[in-house]
Amino acid sequence: MAELSRSQQDELPSTVARSDEHAQATWAATHDSAVQSYGEGEQAHRTAFAALKHGYEKVGDHWEPKAEKGPSDPQAARSTDAGSAQARPTAGGVDANASKAHLYDLAKRLGVEGRSRMRKEELVEAVDRANRRETARARRQD
Repeated sequence: MAELSRSQQDELPSTVARSDEHAQATWAATHDSAVQSYGEGEQAHRTAFAALKHGYEKVGDHWEPKAEKGPSDPQAARSTDAGSAQARPTAGGVDANASKAHLYDLAKRLGVEGRSRMRKEELVEAVDRANRRETARARRQD
């Protein structure tokens, strides 16, 4: 993928800006294409994040490549036809389709307490909360 222009870099969401170059390029290219189709706004951002989530998962304040590409949650697995264009709940960048062991390892990296007693669904929620905390902390430091 081509290197991002300065204006593209300035428009990246902070979590994407703290991620590797491929994640940045994926988000930017998808966002630019979506703007051509839908116009600037929420739908273009949702489309760009959906593309990013196919190959990346949110870990703390940035995105990391997933071991296996694919939808990250039930919303991402849905069809992208016009009838599904409205916003629906997602796992916030957590790969909810990952194994419980993987989610446990992420929870451990993020310092989630009580993780050993959590069900898979609880781990997804706890990792999402920890990711949000880390993102908020990183944005305060930016």
